[in-house]
Amino acid sequence: MPLIPEEPQIHESAQGPRATPANGRTAPTPRPVPGPRPAAPPRPGRPGPVRPMPAQRTPREPVVATPGSSVPVAAPAAATPQIQLIPASVEGALDAAEEAVDLLLESGRAPGEVLVITTGQPHPWAAHELSFGETAYWAQHDAGDDVFYADASVVGRATSRPVVVVAVNGGSDAVATALPLALGRAGTLLIVCGDPQQINSVLGAGV
Repeated sequence: MPLIPEEPQIHESAQGPRATPANGRTAPTPRPVPGPRPAAPPRPGRPGPVRPMPAQRTPREPVVATPGSSVPVAAPAAATPQIQLIPASVEGALDAAEEAVDLLLESGRAPGEVLVITTGQPHPWAAHELSFGETAYWAQHDAGDDVFYADASVVGRATSRPVVVVAVNGGSDAVATALPLALGRAGTLLIVCGDPQQINSVLGAGV
C-alpha cells in the first residue's frame, strides 16, 4: 500500500511521545551548520560543536520471582516501526529532517535515540565529526549519547536506534539501498523526508 504524504508532523505509538507542530507554521529558517549546541562542555583538546547532555531516563523496576511462583517471560515482539513521510524537495530534505529532529528532542526523545541518514550530500555534522578521523567518528556512534549523522554509504555499520530520520537529498541509487536499511535500523519510528513518489516506489510495496 503506498504511503500517503502527510503534513510535517511526528507521529509515534501510544508508548512514545508525540509532537504535533502547530498549523500554519512558516518554513524552517536555514541554520548555520555546524553550530554550537548548548548545555555541554566541548571535547577536551580540540575545537568543535558542543553536544547536549543525554536526557535522564527512569530506571525500570526489576521483576522479582517469589518462591513457588513463576515469572512469565514475554517473547520479543517483531514490531514494525511506524513510517512518517514528510514531503520535501531534494534541496529542502535536509532542512525538513533537521526540523523533525528538533521536534523529536522537544517532545522528550533523548539525542542518543535518533539516527539521521542522508542519501546525497553528507550532513555538515557528519563531515565535521569525520574531520577528527573515522575512529573518533565511530566512537561517538558507539557512545550513543548524541544524535548520530551518517551517510547512506555507511548506514550498514550503524546500529539500531528507536528513531531513524532519512533526508532524501539526492542519490537515486543510494535511496533504493538506504531506505530498506533505515527501516531495519528503526526501532519504533522511521521518518523519511523527500519526494513521496520516489519514497513510495522503494517502501510502498513493503508497507
